[in-house]
Amino acid sequence: MENLVILCNASPPLPIPSKLANQSKFSTKPTISFPVKTHPKLTDAHLNSLSKNGRLSEVITALDSIAQSGSKVNSNTYINLLQSCIDMNSIQLGRELHARINLVNDVNPYVETKIVSMYAKCGSLDDARKVFDEMGERNLYTWSAMIGACSRGKRWREVVELFFLMMGDGVVPDSFLFPKVLQACANCGDFETGKLIHSLVVRLGMSCYLFVNNSILAVYVKSGKLSLARKFFENMDERDSATWNAIISGYCQKGEIEEALRLFDAMLEEGVEPGSVTWNILITSYNHLGQCDVAKELMKKMESFGITPDVFTWTSMISGYAQNNKNNRALDLFKDMLQEGVKPNGVTITSAISACSTLKSLDKGLEIHSVAVKMGLINDLLVGNSLTDMYSKCGELEAAWKVFDTVLEKDVYTWNSMIGGYCQAGYYGKAHQLLMKMQESGVSPNVVTWNMMISGYMQNGDEDQAMDLFQKMENDGKTKRDTASWNALIAGYLQTGQKDKALGIFRQMQSSYVIPNSVTILSVLPACANLIAGKKVKEIHGCAFRRSLETELPIANSLIDTYAKSGNIIYSRTIFDGLSSKDIITWNSLIGGYVLHGHADTALDLFDQMKKFGVRPNRGTFANIIVAYSLAGMMDKGEKAFSSITEEYQIIPGLEHYSAMVYLYGRAGRLADAIDFIEEMPIEPDSFTWAALLTACRIHGNIGLAIRAGENLLDLEPGNFLIHQLIFQAYALCGKSEDASKMTKLEKDNASRKCLGQCWIEVKNRVHTFLAGDQSLDVLYSWIQRIKGEVKGLDMQYGLSIEEEKREEIGGVHSEKLAFAFALIGSPSAPKAIRIVKNLRICGDCHRTAKYISTTYGCEIYLNDSNCLHHFKNGHCSCKDYW
Repeated sequence: MENLVILCNASPPLPIPSKLANQSKFSTKPTISFPVKTHPKLTDAHLNSLSKNGRLSEVITALDSIAQSGSKVNSNTYINLLQSCIDMNSIQLGRELHARINLVNDVNPYVETKIVSMYAKCGSLDDARKVFDEMGERNLYTWSAMIGACSRGKRWREVVELFFLMMGDGVVPDSFLFPKVLQACANCGDFETGKLIHSLVVRLGMSCYLFVNNSILAVYVKSGKLSLARKFFENMDERDSATWNAIISGYCQKGEIEEALRLFDAMLEEGVEPGSVTWNILITSYNHLGQCDVAKELMKKMESFGITPDVFTWTSMISGYAQNNKNNRALDLFKDMLQEGVKPNGVTITSAISACSTLKSLDKGLEIHSVAVKMGLINDLLVGNSLTDMYSKCGELEAAWKVFDTVLEKDVYTWNSMIGGYCQAGYYGKAHQLLMKMQESGVSPNVVTWNMMISGYMQNGDEDQAMDLFQKMENDGKTKRDTASWNALIAGYLQTGQKDKALGIFRQMQSSYVIPNSVTILSVLPACANLIAGKKVKEIHGCAFRRSLETELPIANSLIDTYAKSGNIIYSRTIFDGLSSKDIITWNSLIGGYVLHGHADTALDLFDQMKKFGVRPNRGTFANIIVAYSLAGMMDKGEKAFSSITEEYQIIPGLEHYSAMVYLYGRAGRLADAIDFIEEMPIEPDSFTWAALLTACRIHGNIGLAIRAGENLLDLEPGNFLIHQLIFQAYALCGKSEDASKMTKLEKDNASRKCLGQCWIEVKNRVHTFLAGDQSLDVLYSWIQRIKGEVKGLDMQYGLSIEEEKREEIGGVHSEKLAFAFALIGSPSAPKAIRIVKNLRICGDCHRTAKYISTTYGCEIYLNDSNCLHHFKNGHCSCKDYW
């Protein structure tokens, strides 16, 4: 544990000069005396008069006359002239004076120190340091001037460096200089030097000065040493508002807002009135924590204490709402601020424009742009950058370019805003040209620039260009790739359906020791939402666990959903039960998982629990619940659930709800109700709706409705070969030979687009692919033929023989049978579970075969076809023979 106890009899870390009593005295250099020639008109009084009246250019002329006469200038007069340069902020005249220093009759440390101050205060800190370094003698005043200059210039490391040089020179800071050095330690995180100075302050007897103690406290707070800061704070004999502000700020920075509030109450009890700074610290902290409404209440309380919110208060509130996705509220506050007569600053304008960017509200953005012009803030770099970004995101590239063009000193964010605008609009060529101009202008692209370009090219489908930039950013651009760089590639590949490439990039990312973040996990998990990727899901889960990401609700929700889709509903439930907080997506993910696995009762129990916990169902909930009632055979409750969507929850039903209702009627065999429901729909039915009806007709043997459903499907998806095939079979079954021949012709025309039955199975960490009719697998064929006779007598086929895949007599043995044989022959004992993914709907014969195998071999089979997830166990399927 850190210890704050400092022994007063300890030796000081640096030697303290013995001449401390004389540290405020200035010793003078020996000077060479010259005979002074007096001039009646050019006297020190005349120079002072010219300086006082601001006629510095005449001073230079007068000095040149003095030089020609061989006269000298009094050192005090010269110091006054330098002060005039400081007052007028004229470094040019300051240089002229410095060039004539030989005219001073006594160039002592006072004079040289004033030159240092002149350069520093006129904006040339490097010249000030040069003069300082060349000084032959430096005293406390000189060191104070140089350290003060570096402090004003926020050159904190240099301040610390000067402190050590000063001590080495035998000069010790006084109570006014120590706070400046301590401030530097706090701002550059130099805790060790701060601790050393603390001991020195105690040794020198300066711990009685409140402003010195406040500076020490600030070092401990800003260095994150809150326990030491609290001990020091408790031992302080005197505390003012700055003291309380420092310790309250420390707890706020660590997110310990409750302790900060307790200290705030203690501050009031001690009789110290909180000022606007104290209130602003608390308000800003609550906004950072996302508790903007609490911050707003504090703002009202602040006014009740008689303190008017200032620009920093309003800016904190506006920024807080904007950063927490409450952008409309942020803009309302900006309007209130103007009505209260508080003038916004650049940060306020930037925050308000950022809210407009997120909302893509061009009208409000234009209003704030005009406010920025009226307030004279249009030349502010932050404002210019935010306006460029806002116009870009609103699709107004011409307006964005106009603002971009007016920003004289463009930084990397200015360029990024414009490049991002072109990328968003799809003008990747222009974005690339701007990237080249950016580099030519001397502004180096940062990782955000490269990531925007990579993401843009990936979204445009130009993978080669994206990969080229991905390589160049480190090789040519000398920019280290970050997690977002890899995420851009992963998201791009997933967007184009290239899951294997996305997972390959994820593996490369890990091998490159780049730490995945929540975006990475959320991107790759959906790519593993299938039965043969279960081990990959566990691997990604482990990665999230190691990064302490698994407790983040979006990731937990995605894990619940992905585990369910990969066949591990038990894992989904374990994650669900372990969550301390759940949102509607959490409930929907698990309910949907149980529906997918055919566990209707469990899904409906969860629905009841959800309502008891006060979680309001949404559109996604009802789509799952209607299907759950279908699986459970609860027609009446399914109908009531559909009615409640509008009547009780005021949600307008979507196509997913209408499709679920057709599924409900179809599964119950109420085909007349199903077609009536479709005809009365207030919106046009989609492919899913007609597909649900076609499935019902196929199962329940209604050939007429099957043809109607198929023809409507064909209108919606004329290029879908599977629909052609289904209608062809339906025509043949009902004896419409003429129509069947037309479909045969269409089938021939679409021969190149035929879907061949294909499936994938994972055995011993390897994925194997099987194609229907593969003649090269004799050993598998013999096994299939052996069980064929046993399966035939298992049960009778019912319904219409309308299948997505050709009969085995025509197209050869179906791919899933080959996979079954491979899994069972290749293992010394029957595996506990077989997991298969298929690209087409499983046929009736293969479905019966799977049920037979699950009984005979005592194994479970998970088979995900194009329509649903089948879980075969003990001769039964989770779909209850309806698929």
